[in-house]
Amino acid sequence: MSSDRRKFLKQLGGTIALTSATLSSFAAMEEHEYRILQAEKRYSANDKVRIATIGLGIMGYNDTRTALACPGVELVGCCDLYTGRLDHAKEVFGAHIFTTKDYHEILDRNDVDAVIIATSDNWHSTIAKAAMRKGKAVYSEKPMVHYISEGLDEIKTQQETKAVFQVGSQRVSSLAFKKAKELYQSGAIGQINSIEASFNRQSALGAWQYTIPLDASPQTVDWNRYTAKDQKKLPYDSNRFFRWRNYREYGTGVAGDLFVHLLSGIHFITDSKGPDKIFAIGGTYYWKDGRNVPDVMSAVIEYPHTKEHPAFQAILRVNFISGEGDHSSTKIIGSEGVLDLSDEGGGFTIRKNKMPVAPGIDGWDSFGTYTTAMQKALMDDYNKKYSAADQQIPNIPGTTYHTPAGYDANIDHFNSFFDGIRLGKPIVEDAVFGFRAAAPALACNDSYFQNKVIHWDAEHMRLG
Repeated sequence: MSSDRRKFLKQLGGTIALTSATLSSFAAMEEHEYRILQAEKRYSANDKVRIATIGLGIMGYNDTRTALACPGVELVGCCDLYTGRLDHAKEVFGAHIFTTKDYHEILDRNDVDAVIIATSDNWHSTIAKAAMRKGKAVYSEKPMVHYISEGLDEIKTQQETKAVFQVGSQRVSSLAFKKAKELYQSGAIGQINSIEASFNRQSALGAWQYTIPLDASPQTVDWNRYTAKDQKKLPYDSNRFFRWRNYREYGTGVAGDLFVHLLSGIHFITDSKGPDKIFAIGGTYYWKDGRNVPDVMSAVIEYPHTKEHPAFQAILRVNFISGEGDHSSTKIIGSEGVLDLSDEGGGFTIRKNKMPVAPGIDGWDSFGTYTTAMQKALMDDYNKKYSAADQQIPNIPGTTYHTPAGYDANIDHFNSFFDGIRLGKPIVEDAVFGFRAAAPALACNDSYFQNKVIHWDAEHMRLG
């Protein structure tokens, strides 16, 4: 056994506290052990996956670094519309890599096996479909589409081309989410009835006021390419390019950027295809910087009863000026407990609560409003029906789990993508899963801007 694997198993033993009654299997841990062994494997030139990144902003840059941390991966080229990012790519990844402002030049290269698409949201689907038609595997940042209307055509393209396609919501590959799913499916929290999930932020950077380079101008930014799909042509605007998440024309707001993460995790754990009713409210309450999307948004989303799960309600919230500070949470609430996933899938707790057999009497009850004689008669009858044990609230120990120190779900997510390319293994977040998470998130925007309930057919992936 390798030293890395021994270290992992030792860490695992110190970070998991699960009872035999709630632990259904060790599948998630076994899979991670496999990942460690894969990392030790030496790949031949024929096994190597050659990638190129299209869009070198925050996610593109970090996705590229994560992909290169996986064994047997080589960066061939990069595409971005800002000259400074192409120059920086050569500084970081090597002067030999190919750089361009035209993504078609990346797709035309025979030495590119796969592309990472991390552009502004409005270009995700267009480039993904073009890449698949060119025979490239695609890792698309979330949401995979800018508009719901793009989804079915992108799925059709993937099915026709048979291209390997994965969406970048890494929590569905997280060891913590996989273990949480096992416990949820084992009945650890009883019957699900509601979910509360949120992202809170309290910083200018967290609210997407990203740093703009001093040389930003039409000379260093290819504004014409960037706005080629715009219905209304606007003059060059550095904010709209470097802070595109703040504008509906290029991004999808907090719903498409963050709700989609929450929904991806929810759908993964519950095996849900999606909700049937969505309503959202919000506003721009603090960051009045010209953005045309909310900085605070809440959504109520209803999931119908299906063969996968009972009916339940999800409440999602993003707050970009939260006094709670930077914090995210997903609480899956059942009839007998709460599964509380910590920030970014680093772990979870399960708190157990179960009603006693007896319904209760006295306390906050109409019992005390009756005559003394009636109260005595009721109490005698109650004690005959229910034993002392039946009247006790069960004390059930909870569960705590933390991923091992240094664990990175992003690497597992990319390894899944590369396994799909090399070995033909099923993709953990394919186009159908990705769209079923993206569509309800984008429907939150439709609900907010149209001020109405949006109906969604999750089975057939179309608006109701």
